[in-house]
Amino acid sequence: MDEKTLIAKRVALELMDGDLVNLGIGLPTLVARYVPAGRHVFFQSENGIVGMSGPITGAENHDLTDAGGSPISALPGAASFDSALSFGLIRGGHLDVTVLGGLQVDREGRLANWMVPGKMVPGMGGAMDLVTGARRVIVAMQHSAKGEAKIVERCTLPLTSVRRVDLVVTDLAVIEPTDAGLVLKETAPGVTVEQVIANTGCELIIAPDLRSMPIEG
Repeated sequence: MDEKTLIAKRVALELMDGDLVNLGIGLPTLVARYVPAGRHVFFQSENGIVGMSGPITGAENHDLTDAGGSPISALPGAASFDSALSFGLIRGGHLDVTVLGGLQVDREGRLANWMVPGKMVPGMGGAMDLVTGARRVIVAMQHSAKGEAKIVERCTLPLTSVRRVDLVVTDLAVIEPTDAGLVLKETAPGVTVEQVIANTGCELIIAPDLRSMPIEG
């Protein structure tokens, strides 16, 4: 199983029956593929749809896209609307969960995910609204990039929001930001606590009930 699939499968287990969920650009869009059987989750795109699925072969609609511009399909009963209503759902606190990628998360659980200084970027998009407005924020990202830790003492990249995120899922671990600091809750299959610590740029609190990620397949 590759790293992105591992992360997406673990995040999917966090989604509950009836949740209204927004998936960010990139890795988070994979989460929709792995929702447990029998669990009904409603996916929203800030482009203006509730009830989307990933592209179904032969049923892709290139007039419908996710946040990253990839074609999607509308499930039976889906609703479409303008951006004003779409962001009203987000800013009004009606989203149960948002899953976003990350460039950095710091010891206080703050996320930076929209800009690398000196590089061209399209803008913040809906990330600021999603982190501020969703009831639960899950960050799905690789634990390190190019040998550099992405979980750090303090973000050096521009923050997306000052709000603390609720959970960070990486290819090595599941970490919960708390008032006391970052709590290591789970390690990926075959990964040791020492490996997680060695690839993390700040102190971790080891949960007394630390376990291995419940991943199948």
